[in-house]
Amino acid sequence: MMHGWRTRLIRALLILCLSSPMVMQAQSGDSLNQDTAALRKGRLTGVLIAQGTLYVASVTGLYFAWYSDYPQSSFHLFNDGGEWMQIDKCGHAITAYYISRIGYTTYRWSGVKEKQATWFGGLLGFAYLLNIEILDGFSSEWGFSPGDLTANTLGSMIFIGQQLAWHEQRFSLKYSFHQTQYARYRPDLLGNNLIQNMIKDYNGHTYWISGNISSFLPERSKFPKWLNIAVGYGAEGMTGAFNNATGQNGQPIPDFPRYRKFFLSLDVDLTRIPTRSSVLKGIFNVLSFIKIPAPAIEYNTLGQFKVHGFFY
Repeated sequence: MMHGWRTRLIRALLILCLSSPMVMQAQSGDSLNQDTAALRKGRLTGVLIAQGTLYVASVTGLYFAWYSDYPQSSFHLFNDGGEWMQIDKCGHAITAYYISRIGYTTYRWSGVKEKQATWFGGLLGFAYLLNIEILDGFSSEWGFSPGDLTANTLGSMIFIGQQLAWHEQRFSLKYSFHQTQYARYRPDLLGNNLIQNMIKDYNGHTYWISGNISSFLPERSKFPKWLNIAVGYGAEGMTGAFNNATGQNGQPIPDFPRYRKFFLSLDVDLTRIPTRSSVLKGIFNVLSFIKIPAPAIEYNTLGQFKVHGFFY
């Protein structure tokens, strides 16, 4: 939707705020894949209070900072499936995935059993974003998006399914960004500086499924445990959500072709890099949602194959 930049900002803030328990886990040295530790009631209480406080504060703040300024209506649906060539849906999926992953981490850090933590963490990502979709549903400017709900569900289920099957995340959803030429034509929509571009300009977003190779090999294998192979999706040529604008403030905008891009690249799973430093473990956990820049092969719907020596 046209308010997608708001959701993107929420996504970035949530991942930043909720990542702190991942740092605590790395510093404490607790194992998340064993059920030998007893429930730590004090930790769990603190986690639940923190989650509740963050939820109430963020939803309340969002309502008064955004929704209260726009007319309200009865609950209704809105089909935004054609916006931004579905790049925004990838953003919804990765947001749900990481809130689920971080929720799981906090529950395991609190001593909650593996299976329970998997479901509670996975449903946390889904439930939080569902509240935002419901708020959209009562706004006359937008509406409840079935496409967003589907993407949110998919993101949470990618986490839950892997954790139930393998007790680890062999495939991670990741994000990368590069600045593009399109923002200068629509700075109001795509941003007028780097930080705004990272949030608003979908042309520069690439979303990845990064698979860890060693996790499928025998334990005795000497293959690097941190080396991944990643498949990415992006799109370019977008100066509008559904269709491109022809002008801005009386100035014409070039007729850019809108096209999809598909990538194959190498990646690094930062969480699998061996280190004894609890500080580095914490940093690696927090930054694990970023696709590491690397050589990449691109195919796009303009019929072009490209080789990038260094893509991000």
